[in-house]
Amino acid sequence: MQIILASQSPRRQELLKEIFPTFDIMPQDVNENEHDEDPTKLVEKLALKKLNNLDQKYKDALIISADTIVWLNGKLFGKPHTIENAIDILKQLSGTTHFVYTGVCIAYKGQKHVFYDESRIHFRELGEDEILKYVNEKKPLDKAGAYGIQDGDMVKGYEGSYSNIVGLPVEKLKEELKKLGVIA
Repeated sequence: MQIILASQSPRRQELLKEIFPTFDIMPQDVNENEHDEDPTKLVEKLALKKLNNLDQKYKDALIISADTIVWLNGKLFGKPHTIENAIDILKQLSGTTHFVYTGVCIAYKGQKHVFYDESRIHFRELGEDEILKYVNEKKPLDKAGAYGIQDGDMVKGYEGSYSNIVGLPVEKLKEELKKLGVIA
């Protein structure tokens, strides 16, 4: 069976290898500018959108698409567009407890199965110099919320799935794949 990951995220690719050692990578170019009052509905909508009809082209494949956002007090933080935007996002997240939501869409045997996972992140207070150093040394422009939990010590704690925070909730994905009979 052909397995396709509809994502260019290197972190999602690494995480999916925990379930499938080999798969094809077919990122889809979609407009991620969606808004919703409910972050869970938003990430599910974006994951479905990122499928981008791949299921019509590859009818016999298992296709996985996903989208991750950071959510704080009703405000969405996706990927920053500029370094200045990344700095602003990190300043806003400093010292907060916020949420990371990842929506996942599995297309398999003519069906689309969509779900989400939620994690709560406790950020410590970040100094201006620390934010500038992070932004200059890491690559915050391809990460929701302008940070990666794996990139340092900004996160003082979290509740929920670590892999969800990185960008693909591996534990929940395995559960869903078992329900669909894809894995044992």
